Amino acid sequence: MARKLGRTTDARMALLRNLASDLIIHERVETTEAKAKELKSVVEKMITLGKRGDLHARRQAAAYLYNQEASEDESVIQKLFNDVAARYEDRQGGYTRVLKLGARRGDGAEMAIIELV
Repeated sequence: MARKLGRTTDARMALLRNLASDLIIHERVETTEAKAKELKSVVEKMITLGKRGDLHARRQAAAYLYNQEASEDESVIQKLFNDVAARYEDRQGGYTRVLKLGARRGDGAEMAIIELV
């Protein structure tokens, strides 16, 4: 069962889309442990689409991810399909790693770093 993260469906989907786009751009994101665990499955599916590499996979990824700029000349979709997918061509899943950091000072939420392996 998926975590609800204390949000409505729309807010939860927007959060995961935004975190997935950020993770692909920056390759490392610090967030709460629950969000990181949910994000892991989303990003793994996006990288699998990137490895497929056909037009339909590209359109599916573009429909999910936010169209942010990774750099001056590259978008999130281009980075996913050109750089990230090529890096994991020989790997069968397990593209991300979640590292636990401990409790956040303000509210005691368990924090984690999620990064691309």
